[in-house]
Amino acid sequence: MKTASVVGASGFTGGELLRLLESHPEFEVVQATSRSYENKTVGSVHPNLRGMGLRFSDPGDLESVDVLFACTPHGVSMEHIDAYREAADTVVDLSADFRLDSEAQYEEYYDGHDRPELLADAEYALPELNRENLRGADIVASGGCNATAAILGLKPLFDDGILGGDERIVVDVKVGSSEGGAGGGEASSHPERSGVVRPYAPTGHRHEAEIEQFLGTSVSFTAHAVDMTRGASATCHVYPDSPVSKGDLWGAFRESYEDEPFVRLVAGGSGVYRYPEPKAVAGSNYAEVGFELDPGNRRVVVFSAIDNMMKGSAGQAVHAANVALGFEETAGLEFTGLHPVGAP
Repeated sequence: MKTASVVGASGFTGGELLRLLESHPEFEVVQATSRSYENKTVGSVHPNLRGMGLRFSDPGDLESVDVLFACTPHGVSMEHIDAYREAADTVVDLSADFRLDSEAQYEEYYDGHDRPELLADAEYALPELNRENLRGADIVASGGCNATAAILGLKPLFDDGILGGDERIVVDVKVGSSEGGAGGGEASSHPERSGVVRPYAPTGHRHEAEIEQFLGTSVSFTAHAVDMTRGASATCHVYPDSPVSKGDLWGAFRESYEDEPFVRLVAGGSGVYRYPEPKAVAGSNYAEVGFELDPGNRRVVVFSAIDNMMKGSAGQAVHAANVALGFEETAGLEFTGLHPVGAP
């Protein structure tokens, strides 16, 4: 049994991590930190965890643990990384602080980086992309939810050579209000969010850097806020240089994902849910990916859907920690979702 702490545990992602770790067969949660709720019970903030029997403590008083999960805003982990590493053998950071390769990327997409010398030590936490590099990693950088959805959708086309890196790629992502976090402000409040399909990052979204870094190509990325709580849905329009058949696409997607425990192929089947939808994976660590061919326009439309709080955040972090520590990959993540459910 490995001991674990969650720093920044009062937020939405922190609560999801506590939920997953509480029932994980290999972890014992010994600390959950929050400055705002110090000495309050975890259940007073996360009502689904009322039976957990743990109180929030100050993040300045870190206990020594095997694994520390950091659920802090951008900029916090890079500032406190030395304290995190002193407290834990493995640090899993869910912010953007260690996702990118270079200081120049942080200058362009964020506000610079305080510890660029550590970027080379961090491993990106999308197991479907870099499982081998995660084993034994001591700084694990959990991927962004929008980037995760886009990368999982597009990856098979690059793996199979259908895309080579010079083609035009347009990525349109629809996201739920929980992406804004517990302190998301007016834009994430129910009255302002209800009924909208609102472009909030037409160009220059920060997750564009992750997608381009790990696919090795440029993308045109736009994000919309929509009326749902959990979920991220990516629709990717790609224009291969050579003709592609449906058989080619099925072959590419099956080759990439037939052995992946958390990816399901959904491409134009029967029933109501014919393509990937966030509602179908709500609460689970599964990603759904699919596609449709538009031969008249020589276009492939790729769809992917995740729960941004799970596969796009806490679930991905636990999956990566399982790989890094040599546990069963699916440990603590077996929940397959519910149907029917309300808004995801």
